[in-house]
Amino acid sequence: MNGTTDSTPAVVLDRVDVRYGPAAALHQVSLEVPRGSAVAVLGANGAGKSSLARAVSGLVRPSAGHVLINGVDVTHAPAHRIRRHGLLHLSEGRGVFASLTVAENLRLATLTLPRRDRQSALDTVYATFPVLEQRRRQLAGRLSGGEQQMLSMSRAVAVTPAVVVADELSLGLAPKMVDLVFATLAAMRERGAAIILIEQFVHRALSLADECLMLQRGTVAWRGPAAEAQEHALRGYLGTEG
Repeated sequence: MNGTTDSTPAVVLDRVDVRYGPAAALHQVSLEVPRGSAVAVLGANGAGKSSLARAVSGLVRPSAGHVLINGVDVTHAPAHRIRRHGLLHLSEGRGVFASLTVAENLRLATLTLPRRDRQSALDTVYATFPVLEQRRRQLAGRLSGGEQQMLSMSRAVAVTPAVVVADELSLGLAPKMVDLVFATLAAMRERGAAIILIEQFVHRALSLADECLMLQRGTVAWRGPAAEAQEHALRGYLGTEG
């Protein structure tokens, strides 16, 4: 299963298992994410959502099954090699270099681009997140939590990845920052990125997503169009009313 065509899904999980020692985190989970689409992965705490995200990104290695990015089998590839296939994992940990300035963080983010495109990428980041231009000489570790999340997301704005794994990006953020997170993800999808979205705000996740996958104890409990997922999410698997 190698080679890429326009119809090749950006991400394929084929009967993936993930184990942590004797404990099974995922069992026989399959998923396809077409280019330019978003899939919301929902489930209660411990359902396996972050294990799925980490398996796609190469942060954990599946014990069975296959993971493909743009038609390339990356099941046993390390995370840094998977990134070369255009995948960017954005997580609640913010993923910034605290001891570097904002400008230095952004320069590192653009190193994968041709030199002639780097300034344009920086201009796009500053247009998207004007506060980062104001803070460009400030150490990233001294930014507020919301500003650090902007800086983390700016990597995706700068390089336009093929696949974005967004793992609880809005956790702990103020409402205006949550709005900005979702607006940025929507813009990346419009530019052709495939998005795997793990998110605490069920309504917001489903409003962005095209498809929904619900996990329960590491297995697929339901899958289908996001527009049909709300009733299943609230009544069946999340134990929540919103």
